[in-house]
Amino acid sequence: MPELHPEYFRQKAAQEYLLTRKNRKGDFYNGIFDRWEHPVLTREMIPLTWRYDLDPETNPSFMERLGVNAVFNSGAIELDGKFCLVARVEGSDRKSFFAVAESDSGVDGFRFRDYPVVLPDTCPEETNVYDMRLTKHEDGWIYGLFCSERKDTASDDLSAAVAAAGIVRTKDLKTWERLPDLVTLRSPQQRNVCLLPEFVDGKYAFFTRPMDDFIETGSGGGIGFGLCGDITHAVIDQEIITSPRRYHTITESKNGSGAVPFKTEKGWIHIAHGVRNTAAGLRYVVYAYATDLKEPWKVIAEPSGYLIAPLGDERVGDVSNVVFTNGAIVRDSGEVYIYYASSDTRLHVATTTVEKLTDYVFNTPADQLRSADCVRQRCALIDKNLAFLKQVEG
Repeated sequence: MPELHPEYFRQKAAQEYLLTRKNRKGDFYNGIFDRWEHPVLTREMIPLTWRYDLDPETNPSFMERLGVNAVFNSGAIELDGKFCLVARVEGSDRKSFFAVAESDSGVDGFRFRDYPVVLPDTCPEETNVYDMRLTKHEDGWIYGLFCSERKDTASDDLSAAVAAAGIVRTKDLKTWERLPDLVTLRSPQQRNVCLLPEFVDGKYAFFTRPMDDFIETGSGGGIGFGLCGDITHAVIDQEIITSPRRYHTITESKNGSGAVPFKTEKGWIHIAHGVRNTAAGLRYVVYAYATDLKEPWKVIAEPSGYLIAPLGDERVGDVSNVVFTNGAIVRDSGEVYIYYASSDTRLHVATTTVEKLTDYVFNTPADQLRSADCVRQRCALIDKNLAFLKQVEG
């Protein structure tokens, strides 16, 4: 009768502690959302059967054979009463793949299914896949839009790549149908694409991120919007810029869609990411804005600055000083769970409500774009508060 290596039991116990550990709200306060203390997914939570050969005959020292470097950037959806995350898992070999983790609470207890997602392998040139956004569409399908990366064969630079928007669909997050990649006739590369859950003028509505290059946006002016009639051969011939990049703001370098927009009485609320350059490199933050219900390409509210920025230990990781989201769950109760990764290493959750996010987006002052105007804006708030305090204190 074969036996397991003693180290297996130690590693299993350590992992079980992480998987069963109760999460709790942290001390951070801004009145908009709550940060939870522990990450909801890390590399240590990946099943041991994915990383180790458990047979002592072929692995007598219980070595990690197929290592995992990070778990981050997760699409999110509520399905069959469970919180489901389709996480980006990056192996030690740098290749990423998708894996479904499920929880009853949404803040802890996430466990991966027995196997990672096996996508139909329809593109021989595809090297890497990552950052899936999940949309429960009114046509009855769950769509997953993700970055499909392949080598740029026009360049001798080994880091030169081409990014396309891959599309899959499913009903259960188990069986996946691969559709042809999204084609945008006026943008050579696409990343961070998401699909609106409703038709617009009878067509599928996409929020895109037009780019001239794999890393640099070039002439790409911000988050785009486009329509197509047939998602099984999705072609967008015109992209309208919705949330534009702006000089000396959190979106100066680039910006892109994050979680799939959700509908409120006042508009579609978007949770996106913005990037600016610093002396220490690129800094990624999460921001929010709203677009019109009938014309979802029109921005109707955009608060100043960021919603979530890397804080404390979140600033440290493979790509430091980064927070990024591509998944949020909005429940019928009005609760909102924002799943965000820190520094391309681990996944966290922040919770709020539709009511609070709507208040934040529509009632927070907009960026005045100049220091002189911003200080006048702040002084006006101070004047208001001092007058109110004087009134309260009699």
